[in-house]
Amino acid sequence: MANSGLQLLGYILAFLGFVGLITSTAMTEWKMSSYAGDNIITAQAVYEGLWRSCVYQSTGQLQCKVYDSLLQLPMEIQAARGFMVAGILFCAIAVLVAAVGMQCTTCLADSPEIKNKVALGGGVVFIIAGVLAFIATIWYGENIRQQFFSPFTPTNGRYEFGKALYIGWGASALTVIGGSLLCCNCGGKSPGGGSAPRYPAAHPSQPNSSGNYV
Repeated sequence: MANSGLQLLGYILAFLGFVGLITSTAMTEWKMSSYAGDNIITAQAVYEGLWRSCVYQSTGQLQCKVYDSLLQLPMEIQAARGFMVAGILFCAIAVLVAAVGMQCTTCLADSPEIKNKVALGGGVVFIIAGVLAFIATIWYGENIRQQFFSPFTPTNGRYEFGKALYIGWGASALTVIGGSLLCCNCGGKSPGGGSAPRYPAAHPSQPNSSGNYV
């Protein structure tokens, strides 16, 4: 029998990861201007995200600009957009599927085995969504790291990891962990859902063919 408490915990963790993925995708702070080095101008801070870039002035003014062309964007931004949006869509599907298969819901209550399989499918989709988000955030972060340590990058053109990357990493981990808990707790059979016990067929007694009775 699946542990309903642990199953609910996995669903909550995965749902929190789903919310985190949406938050990370919408945020602008995927990378932020670096203050490392000798010649640093701190009059403004530059933030770049998947959809727009913002400049925060020391006077408190914030100016943002949406990216004009998709095709002119760097490859890491295009890839991160695709992976994050795909991860969010997979999470949305997994939220609905896993909710149907959880023991605390009444859907498919008459078919425990099918209910467990549905919950297992939801957990697998959660894991796929988390892996997609991991690919997006790790790829984007690795590109920031390479440009930061590149000798051809000027000092005022270096960036560091933004808040959205850390949120994306945490959300991806929660999604994968929650999906794994859903998968681990759907392997057993419910007590009422197993097949009926099988007994050896009873063979009828054969009459005495010899015809001799005592």
